[in-house]
Amino acid sequence: MSPSIGEVVAVSLSDTHTFSKQNTDAIHLVKGLGVQGDAHLGETVKHRSRVAQDPTQPNLRQVHLIHAELFEELQDSGFQVSPGQIGENITTRGISLLTLPTGAILRIGESAIVEITGLRNPCPQLNRFQKGLMDALLGHDAEGNLVRKAGVMGIVLAGGEVRPGDPIQVELPALPHRPLERV
Repeated sequence: MSPSIGEVVAVSLSDTHTFSKQNTDAIHLVKGLGVQGDAHLGETVKHRSRVAQDPTQPNLRQVHLIHAELFEELQDSGFQVSPGQIGENITTRGISLLTLPTGAILRIGESAIVEITGLRNPCPQLNRFQKGLMDALLGHDAEGNLVRKAGVMGIVLAGGEVRPGDPIQVELPALPHRPLERV
């Protein structure tokens, strides 16, 4: 089976713990740390709630990715959301991020490699951004299981520059695949 190909729509970062991130022409991924210049850069957790629990936890949330198709779905429901506004670093198109297994590899641009570690858990800050947005990013599958739609998180295996328009190649890990869980 050939690997799936997608593309980068937008890249964003914030050097402070703001909810939204600024779109930029390029971001630089740093191996083992995350997005250079972003508040979540580091080997250990940087999300405030995780730091409060245990600041020595490994940072499995170095890079946040969301599929642009989600914004279109939200717009159809009356929300106005665009790349970077709900905190992601990389907005993608053409890849079903939420169905990737744990350990999937994304080769982005010329040299960056991100390993998918899990799902972003929607948080109440979403409702402060737009009323009802948190519920819109949660759903249920046919069996009634909770579905988190707020994107995926990853760690940087190889650094490099990432720009809008860069291709993304997906490589699946060996079987059996483990479904993504909240990280």
